[in-house]
Amino acid sequence: MKNTTQGFTLIELLIVIAIIGILAAVLIPNLLGAQKRAYDTSAQSCAKSIQTAQATAQIDNQGYFSIAKSGTAAPTITAGSLPSGATLPTATDLASNCSDQNIRIATTTAPSGSNATYVITVGDIRGSKTFTVTPSNLTGGGNAPS
Repeated sequence: MKNTTQGFTLIELLIVIAIIGILAAVLIPNLLGAQKRAYDTSAQSCAKSIQTAQATAQIDNQGYFSIAKSGTAAPTITAGSLPSGATLPTATDLASNCSDQNIRIATTTAPSGSNATYVITVGDIRGSKTFTVTPSNLTGGGNAPS
């Protein structure tokens, strides 16, 4: 008598399902971590763009501007310690990701008058880090903004 049934046995199917479950348990946390790192890299790119714009303002106008952004609005740039009549950079002068609705930018030490320095924090609310920008440094650390 010949066995004409075709297909997989129950044991074979259970083994395949178990292997898929193990792979999913290993890969999903790694993919979520990679996504947070991508958000942090975007915030770091925005911070570097702001630092470059500040250096340009210092060279061209001997002063710094203040910048802030929350929510979906474009970054708000004000004169800070720039002399009157100086040309302010616009949001399009910064990296395009600085206008992302999840990026938060705050000037914690505003340039004004003879205060020739600034401290700006940049972070993505979906990421895990906040970046601090000063005239001479760009550092990462701290928790993501809320």
